[in-house]
Amino acid sequence: MLLYRIYLNLRCKEARRDVADPYEMHSTLCRAFSPADTKCPTSSFLWRLEPETRKDGVPIVLIQSENIPDWSRIGVSDWLAELPKKPIDIKNKLHLTVNDLSTGLRYRYRLRANPSVKRNGKRQGLYKPQEQNAWLIRHGQSQGFELETVYRSQEQMLFGKRRTGNTVNVFSVLYDGILRVSEPKLFIDTITTGIGHGKSMGLGLLSVVPVG
Repeated sequence: MLLYRIYLNLRCKEARRDVADPYEMHSTLCRAFSPADTKCPTSSFLWRLEPETRKDGVPIVLIQSENIPDWSRIGVSDWLAELPKKPIDIKNKLHLTVNDLSTGLRYRYRLRANPSVKRNGKRQGLYKPQEQNAWLIRHGQSQGFELETVYRSQEQMLFGKRRTGNTVNVFSVLYDGILRVSEPKLFIDTITTGIGHGKSMGLGLLSVVPVG
């Protein structure tokens, strides 16, 4: 499981478009992770546009995948501000194996997600703070972790446009805090597959760092 950190060149119009439209960002990234004329599987990678930028204002994107991308397939020479560095092997770095991971381990986490429920056949965003917290608590209970702290920020509607011309609107929240592992196997699966809906819009990537 590889984690890439890439930097986008805002002098490139395609990069500016992708920063503004998460659906376009996913489409661009798909070219790096899928061969030409091959449909990009929704499970091939997770990604997140970080709220912070580099010191010079360059946008930062995190990408997690089992596959090695070919950045040349993006097809836009100046889309990247610099060539990506060697990825981090998350499983080795964080010892994410059932034998190494134990109940009670604490991590600092970050997650941009779509807190939502399905009502009358339609998915609806949860806008009240207590509902947003409860949504993440429920996911933790079923996905191998418990929350110690929850901080929410950047509550916003993400807008994208499909090739058909139809728009995509997804409500999102940035979660930060401390979690504790309750079921190692489930937790590893969650890190691998992400949380919630809207993964093509840059949602669902659960990033963790051990608390010393």
